[in-house]
Amino acid sequence: MTDVQGDTTEVDDEYLETIDIHGRDFQKYSIDHNVHLVPVDEGEAERLEHQHRVFNIVFDDRLIFPPVTNPRQVLDCGYGTASWAIDVAETFPDCEVTGVDISPHLKPDDTPENFWPQLDDLNRAFTFNANTFDLVHSRMVGGGINATRWTSYLQDIKSLIRTRSAGSCYNLCEHFTDLKTASDPRQNRIGIANRGNVRAILNSLAIAPFIRRLGMSANAVDNLVERASDDADNPALKAYFPL
Repeated sequence: MTDVQGDTTEVDDEYLETIDIHGRDFQKYSIDHNVHLVPVDEGEAERLEHQHRVFNIVFDDRLIFPPVTNPRQVLDCGYGTASWAIDVAETFPDCEVTGVDISPHLKPDDTPENFWPQLDDLNRAFTFNANTFDLVHSRMVGGGINATRWTSYLQDIKSLIRTRSAGSCYNLCEHFTDLKTASDPRQNRIGIANRGNVRAILNSLAIAPFIRRLGMSANAVDNLVERASDDADNPALKAYFPL
């Protein structure tokens, strides 16, 4: 990763190449290097947009939280479709929003001038200067972070925050509780909204690992995902994701 104000270079074709697995497009580099085993196609882009809408409900349409009120430099780790990054860039036009992701495939062509996407692997150490950002945002990147990287990943994020500024912080979100059976109307709305995201993410997460690494047939994976989706819809089961 380059310095925020550093020079940029054109993306190497190695990162743009895709492969087809069971009718879904994956970034070949990520598959070959076991980086992020999820699709980079239109279906995944739609899922991420759906997920972003769910988080908007969860956070009452708030993009940032106190003590950050008027950010000037923001880093989004694993920006995906750049939904959050673009919303922040448009809401704070004087803010420079830098996004980092291993795959550029899901980024829309039309983005604000103050959004700067960069390509790199979050499993590698950051090379941004310390004390650079008012806000570092990391949301639902667990599937692309190696278990041995988490401690240093969090340390890297902490080092990037402007420690001398009272209005700086980092926001991390990797999971929220299934609320589809909650009695509270707002919580129930969140749970219902997230059902489609859960079904879609089960498919996205299963295909490459089970077919390419475990050697399962496509039909077997489809059946497994369908059963898992049915279980996810069962209000008697309370799923959780260990990190």
